[in-house]
Amino acid sequence: MEFTPLASRQAAVEILVSCLDKGQPLDEALARHAGFAGLDPRDRAFVRLLLATTLRRLGEIDVVLAALIERPLEGPNAAGRQVLRLGAAQLLFLGTAPHAAVDTSVRLIEDAHLPHLKGLANAVLRRISREGAAILGDRDPARLNTPQWLWASWAETYGEEATRAIAAAHLIEAPLDLTPRSNTDFWAGQLKAEVLPTGTLRRTGGGHIAELPGFAEGAWWVQDAAATLPVRLLGDIAGKRVADLCTAPGGKLMQLCAAGANVTAVDISGRRMIRVGENLARAGLTAELITADASKWTAAEKFDAILLDAPCSGTGTLRRHPDIAWLKDEEDVGRLTLTQDRLLLHAVQQLKPGATLVYAVCSLQEDEGPARIEALLARDQRLCRVPVQPAELPGLDEAITKDGDVRTLPSMWPERGGLDGFYIARLTL
Repeated sequence: MEFTPLASRQAAVEILVSCLDKGQPLDEALARHAGFAGLDPRDRAFVRLLLATTLRRLGEIDVVLAALIERPLEGPNAAGRQVLRLGAAQLLFLGTAPHAAVDTSVRLIEDAHLPHLKGLANAVLRRISREGAAILGDRDPARLNTPQWLWASWAETYGEEATRAIAAAHLIEAPLDLTPRSNTDFWAGQLKAEVLPTGTLRRTGGGHIAELPGFAEGAWWVQDAAATLPVRLLGDIAGKRVADLCTAPGGKLMQLCAAGANVTAVDISGRRMIRVGENLARAGLTAELITADASKWTAAEKFDAILLDAPCSGTGTLRRHPDIAWLKDEEDVGRLTLTQDRLLLHAVQQLKPGATLVYAVCSLQEDEGPARIEALLARDQRLCRVPVQPAELPGLDEAITKDGDVRTLPSMWPERGGLDGFYIARLTL
C-alpha cells in the first residue's frame, strides 16, 4: 500500500482523537494505531512531530480556534476539532504551506464523515494562515500552554518566576540523551554527542535511534540525564543485592546491572517486562526479572539497597510527553500518592539494617515528592535521610534541596537543553 501525505495526516487525526478524546497516553495511542507502523520512516517522523507540536502548543491553538469558531466542536463533531487543531499547528508552528495544510484538512473532514464542516474548516484555516499570528499577538505562550491546575501548583511550590521558566522549557523539544555502558568518550565521538557533567551523552542531531552506532550491541540506552541520578545516589553497588521496584522501562535497571549489582527487578506489567528483558539481552546484561505488584511482592532475602522509581503523574517529563499536561489532573495525583505510600512502606520492610533506599519520581508535584518522604519518616522512626552532597551531582548543585534531597527542574541547564523534572530522596534504615 502506498502511503501519501494524506495518510500520515489521517493517522495523526486518529491518534489525536484516541489521546485527547479517549484519554490514551500518546505513546500508547501510537503503538495501538493500526496504520502508524506501516508508514515509511519519514511519514512516521512527521506524524510524531505534528502530534507533539499540537500537544505542546495546544493552549495557543485553542485560543486561535476559539476566536474564529462560535461554538466548540463537540460530540459527533469532536473529530473535526482535532482536524482543525492539527491544521492550525501546521500553519502556526510548522511552516506548512497554507494550501497543503488547508486542502488536506478539508479532505480529512470529509473522510471523517463530517461534510457539513467542510466550509467551516476551509474558512477557519484560511483565516489562520492569514491572521493567526496576529490573533496570538503578544500573548503569553508559557502560560497559555500550561493547564491552570499545574501552573497554580507549581507557583505555590516554586514561585511564579520559576514556574514561568519551567513552562517555557516545556515548549522546547528535548534533546536525545543516551547513557553509555562504558567508554563514554569513545561513544561521544561515535555519536557526535556532548558529554554532560553527569556522564550522559546528549545528542542534538536527528536520526533513527536503532540505526545509530552502538545501538545493536547495547553500548548505550536512551535515558534522560535526570533519570540517571537515582542510581548514582546508591553509590558503589558492585556485588550488592539490589532491588529495582517498578523497573519499566528499564533504563535504571541497565545502569544497576552495568554497575555490577546483583539485581532483582520487579514490575507489574508483563508486557513491559518483555521489553525490559529484550533490552537487557541486547546489552549483554542480566537480572532476575519478576512480574508482580511491588507493593505486595516480598523477596525471600532482604536487600542491601532498593531503588523505588514509583508510578507518578509524570509532570516532570512534559518536554518529552506533552500529552500528560492535558490527560492528568489533581485527582490523578491524589490517587498516585496512595500508591506511592504503599510502595514505600512495603519497600522499607525488605531492607537489611543499614541498607539504602532511594525513592524517585519524575513529577514536579510536591505531593508526590517531599510530602511522601515526610509522611514516611513520620511513620517509621528507624529511617533517616542521607543528604546528597554536591560532589555526587556534578554541575547540578542547584538541584540539591535544603533537606539534602534532589529536585531537578526542566529549566535547569538551559544552555545545554534542559533536563526532566525529578524528585529523589535517599534514606537509610
